[in-house]
Amino acid sequence: MQTPLEIEFRHLDRSEAVEKTIEEHVRKLEECFARITRCEVVVEQPHRHHHQGNLFHVRIRLSVPGRELVVSRAPAANHAHEDVYVTLRDAFRAIRRQLEDYVRELRGDVKQHVESPQGRVIALKPEQDYGMLATPEGREIYFHRNAVHGGGFKLLRIGDRVQFTEEPGDQGPQASTVHPD
Repeated sequence: MQTPLEIEFRHLDRSEAVEKTIEEHVRKLEECFARITRCEVVVEQPHRHHHQGNLFHVRIRLSVPGRELVVSRAPAANHAHEDVYVTLRDAFRAIRRQLEDYVRELRGDVKQHVESPQGRVIALKPEQDYGMLATPEGREIYFHRNAVHGGGFKLLRIGDRVQFTEEPGDQGPQASTVHPD
């Protein structure tokens, strides 16, 4: 890590055992991704005056190149969080999942959603089972009756907007799937 681990205790006394537990969790995060630049952990006990039901709150802020990951385990109705170690475990599991998602994204393992091209129906030849689409750029795309999603070829009208998937065909570009808007 580029900067030292920052641990803050609020409304409770500093604990070496808790600090060591946090340091161990952070070490495991660094095994998952070695380029963590900063880690801040805040442990607090907001309602310290209670004799029972004192729930812990843990907030973790992790800085990595290009992003900041944040987890906050607030004292909801989860009475397991009366134990600071359980609260820490849950918070570090959540931040690890975010870190693993970030690493997958960096590696390119996360598929990016690509918007389907849009066009308008400019010709229909029902007797020959095909039609033509025009893209916003003015290109013409052939499509067969079977490419229309849900068998909706007979419902299409000239001028209808559609989304489509384009592929090369024998005589130029063609739509392999057509989804009416």
